[in-house]
Amino acid sequence: MIKQRNFRTIETNGVRLNIVVEGQGPLVILLHGWPQCWYLWRNQIDSLVAAGFQVAVPNQRGYDGSDAPQEIEAYDILNLTADVAGIADALGYEKFIVVGHDWGAIVAWHTALLYEERVNAVVGMSVPYFRVPIGALTKQENFGDKFWYMVYFQQPGVAEAELEKDIRRSLRMMHYSGSGSAPDGLFLEPKPATAGFLDGMIDTEELPKGMTQEDADYYYEQYKNSGFRGNLNWYRNLDRNVEITPQLEGKKISQPALFICGEKDLVLKFPGMSLDGMAKMVPNLKAQVIVPDAGHWVPTESPEKVSAALLSFLKDFAN
Repeated sequence: MIKQRNFRTIETNGVRLNIVVEGQGPLVILLHGWPQCWYLWRNQIDSLVAAGFQVAVPNQRGYDGSDAPQEIEAYDILNLTADVAGIADALGYEKFIVVGHDWGAIVAWHTALLYEERVNAVVGMSVPYFRVPIGALTKQENFGDKFWYMVYFQQPGVAEAELEKDIRRSLRMMHYSGSGSAPDGLFLEPKPATAGFLDGMIDTEELPKGMTQEDADYYYEQYKNSGFRGNLNWYRNLDRNVEITPQLEGKKISQPALFICGEKDLVLKFPGMSLDGMAKMVPNLKAQVIVPDAGHWVPTESPEKVSAALLSFLKDFAN
């Protein structure tokens, strides 16, 4: 049975966000990625609360229970990071710690940069800090006649139509194909530029490591309510995010930082991703924890290892 959580609606930065808030102590904000929701962190909340932290876990803008503005620009990095700072404001905190996975990691890294004086520490999972040239990940000419999903996601309505045709199947395929349970390299197997996102992924009734049928049902209900438009708009701001933050060019993340990633995480093979490059831009990086046998969904595939790494890193920030 899914544990009952303490949900609150917080108004910040022009949107209402549905947030789990539990515990007392220094504030830790946990940010999910795509195609996830607050529920990604179900195995970390209680251990952080027990260690003496207040934990805030939003469904970020574009996800079920939170507002989903129509404008693509509403999902740029300035808005996404302002939401995070606004959560801290609403809970009465000047300083906070931010932890993110996947797109949540991108928001976490940028919150540390844009709200440097307020973020005490930052943890990124699966996606290293990176800054790539405009168009590098969004223009088809950079990928020849091969499919690249970030290019595919740029045209509003196209990916939505594919993924919403059968939401349960789409989520099942994405979660399995990105996990450590799938064959190595499956997600990056070459396919023509005319392909769909799900083409070539495995459609199996087998659930990936760390996911029960109850979990899969919960994700389905979340996306049945929200659809994919708002959350896909995050990808449509990849170039805009660079354009509107020229002040971050060459800027290093100064806070104590931690990076956690599954050994089989496909993101490590993406263009522009480099653990060595991240280390140069995050000089106070305390550790890079690579979790054996885990894929992209490391907080759920290896919850004990992730919680232990988090608590070890955050012990100096507890009361």
